[in-house]
This record gives sequence, structure tokens and C-alpha cells, in this order.
Amino acid sequence: MTLPRILAFDVFGTVVDWHGSITHELESLNILPEDVRAADFVRTWRAGYKPAMARVMAGELGWMLIDDLHRIILDEVLDEYGVDLDEARRRHLNLAWHRLDPWSDSVPGLTRLRQGFTLCSLSNGNLGLLANMAKRAGLPWDLILSAEVFRAYKPHSATYLGVANVFDVEPSDVMLVAAHQDDLDAARDCGLRTAYIERPAEFGRDQQSKDVSGSPANDFHAESLEDLATQLDC
Repeated sequence: MTLPRILAFDVFGTVVDWHGSITHELESLNILPEDVRAADFVRTWRAGYKPAMARVMAGELGWMLIDDLHRIILDEVLDEYGVDLDEARRRHLNLAWHRLDPWSDSVPGLTRLRQGFTLCSLSNGNLGLLANMAKRAGLPWDLILSAEVFRAYKPHSATYLGVANVFDVEPSDVMLVAAHQDDLDAARDCGLRTAYIERPAEFGRDQQSKDVSGSPANDFHAESLEDLATQLDC
């Protein structure tokens, strides 16, 4: 098998633990009522993500950075759970998405993969968010790419083909690495290679494990980024 030259990574859930990170931060802030579990609050916040993006892509809302969409959803979820926060604390909490911790295998796995491939992010997160996250978590990207660059959210084809255009390579020279099969399916439809990463605790360790069976259509299936590095001889 001819290997790709560029590895493009989904970030939320694949490289960083959004649920565990924000749950821990909420518990530390101690701003929720006693009857509201931080883990549930975070899942509700995340559940608004795709519907909000769909409103932008349908033209109902103008183009927005994910930071702005996260804030719209946060305000709605705070109202839903009856949580009253002032503007300063709402802004601080919204920026928790900049402070996500990597999975334990992410930095060592990416470091190994970088020995043989060019690595970039391919996230719906905006550039500032991704840069702050990478700085804090030590994510060794060669380049940060975002939906903001292409003004289109995944799974729009402009995002996947945009990576190939940036590096002036064929789509088949790019492999998307993700923990979400729908993301991988959309990338494959654009001619990219695909690698599935198992993240059974993405939605919280208190939940029934996420289905991590992936699809036989993927070029690679790995338990972790270090496992992927091993499969790719890095």
C-alpha cells in the first residue's frame, strides 16, 4: 500500500478529551446547582454543536467561528439548567474549549507520526482556539488548519479538499485521522485516505462505551495514536 504524505487530524474527541476536560473544569468552578451533574451539562452543551453548525451552513446564521457558536449554545444551556452567571464567568467558561487536555497517547503518538509524515489539524474549531489548545497541550502540528481557513465546516468537501490544495498534493496523498466515522466517510468520498481511532470514553466514562467498531472501508483502524504510529512504522 502506498502511504499518504499528509496526516490531517480531527481534534475534538480524537486528539483531545473534551468531555473529561470540561467536566473537570466545571466541577472545579463549582457553579452548577447541586442537582445538575457537570457530566450531563457538558454533554448537553456539546449536543448543540451540530445543529448550530447546520444553521450556519443553511444560511440561517452568518458565518461564525466555533467560539461564537459555543457561546450561543452555552447561553441556551445555562438557561435550560437554571444557572445564572455574569458575563466574565460566561466568557471564561466558554474559553474552556481552548484548554482541553490531550488523551494520554496523543502527544507521544503525534510525535512519532511526525517523524514520517506532515501533520496538520483539520478541525471545525477556529484558528485561535486550535493554536491556544496546541500551545497548552503540546500538540506538535506542522500546520494548523481549520474550517475558518475554508469558511466551511466539515463535512463540507471544501475542508477535505482544502488540505490537498494547501499542500499541493492529490487527495489520496492526504489521510484523515478521526474518531468519528461520519467524518471519515465524508473524507473518503472526496478521495482522502482514512484512519479510525478508537475513543470509547469520548462522551464520558460514566456513559456506556461508544461504539468503536469503525468501518471496514477505512484504510487503518487503531486503538490509539501510538497504535497508528506503530502500524505506519513510526
